[in-house]
Amino acid sequence: MDVESCAAPEAVSVDWRGRPCRPDRHGGMRAAVFVLGIQAFEIMAIAAVGNNLITYVFGEMHFPLSQAANVVTNFVGTIFLLSLLGGFLSDSYLGCFWTMLTFGFVELSGFILLSVQAHLPQLKPPPCNMASMDGGCEQAGGIKATIFFVALYLVALGSGCLKPNMIAHGADQFAGGTPDGAKRLSTYFNSAYFSFCAGELVALTALVWVQTHSGMDIGFGISAAAMAAGLVSLVSGAAFYRNKPPQGSIFTPIARVFVAAFTKRKQICPSSSSNSVTAGACDPANLAGNFRHANKFRFLDKACIRAAQQGPNTKPESPWRLCTAAEVQQAKTLLAVTPIFACTIVFNTVLAQLQTFSVQQGSAMDTSLPPGSSFRIPPASLQAIPYAMLLALVPAYELLLVPLMKRVTGTRSGITPLQRIGVGLGTVAFSMVAAATVERRRRDAAAPMSVLWIVPQFLVFGVSEMFTAVGLIEFFYKQACAGGMQAFLTALTYCSYAFGFYLSSVLVSLVNRVTASRGGGGGGGWLGDNDLNKDRLDLFYWMLAALSVLNFFCYLLCARWYNSGSDGSDAASSGQVAADGDGKEVS
Repeated sequence: MDVESCAAPEAVSVDWRGRPCRPDRHGGMRAAVFVLGIQAFEIMAIAAVGNNLITYVFGEMHFPLSQAANVVTNFVGTIFLLSLLGGFLSDSYLGCFWTMLTFGFVELSGFILLSVQAHLPQLKPPPCNMASMDGGCEQAGGIKATIFFVALYLVALGSGCLKPNMIAHGADQFAGGTPDGAKRLSTYFNSAYFSFCAGELVALTALVWVQTHSGMDIGFGISAAAMAAGLVSLVSGAAFYRNKPPQGSIFTPIARVFVAAFTKRKQICPSSSSNSVTAGACDPANLAGNFRHANKFRFLDKACIRAAQQGPNTKPESPWRLCTAAEVQQAKTLLAVTPIFACTIVFNTVLAQLQTFSVQQGSAMDTSLPPGSSFRIPPASLQAIPYAMLLALVPAYELLLVPLMKRVTGTRSGITPLQRIGVGLGTVAFSMVAAATVERRRRDAAAPMSVLWIVPQFLVFGVSEMFTAVGLIEFFYKQACAGGMQAFLTALTYCSYAFGFYLSSVLVSLVNRVTASRGGGGGGGWLGDNDLNKDRLDLFYWMLAALSVLNFFCYLLCARWYNSGSDGSDAASSGQVAADGDGKEVS
């Protein structure tokens, strides 16, 4: 499928009053800039909380280190998993704008409650040094833990439902089906990532510094103010937006395909030469063009096989027994993207380490900058380094690399989304190699090492994320536009983050259990102590590096299978392009 040529029809877009959009007034970058505004402010607010949350949970709520890391990864994982809910509500019932506005206020309420708890001593355990008390500190429990988790998961609910809609609503401003619109859409995804990096950079420098020096209550309060500013930006652009009306339940057509295919499971499918989906042998409502996944999941083709006519008065078949070719294509596309989605989970497990253990790794090093000075950099702010670099790399990618690759490959976006994902997955293992090498050296050093030694692991991951994250969002959005599932399939990108963070929690618990039984680390496993000098974080990093390499080779196989053409040959290797549109790009 030509992911560039897929675009929502112009006629379906309406303004905030429900009237047809005017091209000279609605949409374009003039409208998208307001969406980029809420994206920057929202990521600023959530990143300041999420990236330094382990310090608050460990240092002020007094959870053990491994349990605190799991609190953070479960929180972040829940944010991304709830993006599926946000995508579903938007595509089916509310639309992007109203979904963002509603859940933006939910997220704002969570930030306010976190700030109130962090400010009031009676809502927290008594102050205590977790590192020196060796487990003697009172852990938050009862009403204190309840308030904390309610506030935390209000933030998770709001942020999760916002994320896919910010991307989808911004991209909807450019959906027009023209080559120029497709080009601007690709540029928008890079602009959205630039906005993301700007928000992260402010959060990980200014806001984390405030949290460290003025208290978490002030830091959470500033996050609430940033979220409020984002909502103002969203509402300010209401008159300029192109809005895609909800289409009703997006799952019903897909469910009908599986029910109809099961009902007619004993029917005989037509041969590939008269394929029911591509040739329209069984359903006149076919889509023109060569559908890439026609020879995959052939059992679903039975959903559009017409029953034999019994007489002139025979009633038409129910939609739950006879589906259109477009519905079958939509179901096949959803199944086909699943392996690509699965291959990005390990990538996000690596991200989880940079937001948890790498922050603690920095805390165990000399944080003075320059070394020996009185100024100390908050360890959580080290995560800002790749985003500062990416603020320069993203424009360079758009202005220099894309034009160069256009001449080489002949595709409008320079490299295809799948190629971009592959570059990111292929380089992320080096981040864990750098982390493992530095951690081993830190453990063996006679004096504390400078915190700058852990910069390379953040830099390498930043470059990997620029390729993988943007490529994945662009890939899913463009696969979805024919079926009206832009927000939901975009949410799969964030769902990958969720599974990555949940996998991190599982790996931490599993590694502790296995290595503790074998006497690893300080007796409690590789990650079982609250002291990194006793833990074996370096071995855990090496394990993740090996998983990343294995995952990359799995991705190569999945991408090759995905790109296989309708005739069963591989489109990438044969040079053939299976396209629904102008045939200029293979995913």
